[in-house]
Amino acid sequence: MKVLVINCGSSSLKYQVLDMTDESLLCKGLVERIGIDGSVITHEKIGMDKFKLETPMKNHKEAIGHVIDALLDANHGVIKSMDEIGAVGHRVAHAGEYYNKSVLLTPKDIENLEKCIPLAPLHNPANLTGVAACQELMPGTPMVGVFDTAFHQTMPPESYIYAIPYEYYEKYGVRRYGFHGTSHKFVVAKAAEMLGKKPEDLRIITCHLGNGASLAAVDHGKVVDTTMGFTPLEGLVMGTRSGDIDPAIVTFIEKTEKLSAEELDNILNKKSGVLGISGISSDFRDIEAEAEKGNKRAQLALDVFIHRVRHYLGAYIVEMGGVDCIVFTAGVGENDKATRINVCKGLEELGIELCEKRNDVRGEERVISTDESKVKILLIPTNEELMIARDTFNIVTGKGVK
Repeated sequence: MKVLVINCGSSSLKYQVLDMTDESLLCKGLVERIGIDGSVITHEKIGMDKFKLETPMKNHKEAIGHVIDALLDANHGVIKSMDEIGAVGHRVAHAGEYYNKSVLLTPKDIENLEKCIPLAPLHNPANLTGVAACQELMPGTPMVGVFDTAFHQTMPPESYIYAIPYEYYEKYGVRRYGFHGTSHKFVVAKAAEMLGKKPEDLRIITCHLGNGASLAAVDHGKVVDTTMGFTPLEGLVMGTRSGDIDPAIVTFIEKTEKLSAEELDNILNKKSGVLGISGISSDFRDIEAEAEKGNKRAQLALDVFIHRVRHYLGAYIVEMGGVDCIVFTAGVGENDKATRINVCKGLEELGIELCEKRNDVRGEERVISTDESKVKILLIPTNEELMIARDTFNIVTGKGVK
């Protein structure tokens, strides 16, 4: 069976087609500037040069129509008929408390996800628009929803309830949800496989470190805590997001700078993080280059980032009563050996020993701890699209998902 994976943004659309007989990637692509002048689709059949077409696309339906045309093209396509697509897996940002796993989408499910729009006003509408467009253009093809929040729904109440009036949870669903769930789920399964065990046999801390970053404590297969909260703004310092701050800072800056709520939200989400501290960039490579030249604010940004990761790493070790495996993944986690060194530095007394020789690698699946380390340290490139395809395939073939 071939599975089409769709990830819709407000004006963009990412896609992949995978052959689930061997989980091979057949093609991938990106549609940009949907509904804006200069709409363009960039399509890549694996093993061939990229194909780019600039053409007006006024909505997601037209964009998906061009994706279908690309998949069927005689030169750079990967299927001869849309009948070869057995199902479509849709990434959906927020499923609230409705779902703890991926599901075959029904009208009732769509209704539930629409109720989650206030929780993810920028993402869920676009995600659901993609589902509706695919349903119209591919009638009869099963549609599966895979949710960023689902994997974290095993958290106990003491992990997800905020210490504010309980009525806000009851009325509006204000609680910690966590995000990056598809990535965390993928690397947990891969880590267990690499160690020859089941997730249920391990205490794992997954470190998804990129421009957006989060940690998750996964105790014997179940998430018991994660750093992102009601929104992806909470937790670690990130590329442009502040992460944890004193809530009083918000009202202080709002009053002092005479800012609107929207302006302050933009500052915390798009002008803070390592960008805000360094004043240079949200790209860790740029910041590291400046730090090497002696830029003190650049070095401070890196130090604050590492401090926050280690803070949560220690908290999760205590929370689970120990740890068997630590996983580094995502852009920074997979490619920046210095970050991995600094996170693990001085933790030998906790049984965490990084091997600098094994760690001298980028984006390659491997064990990077020493042979003597009691805690296994793994580098695992994440693959959220493959995780979406797996869940989609398992659901439509009746195997189900955990």
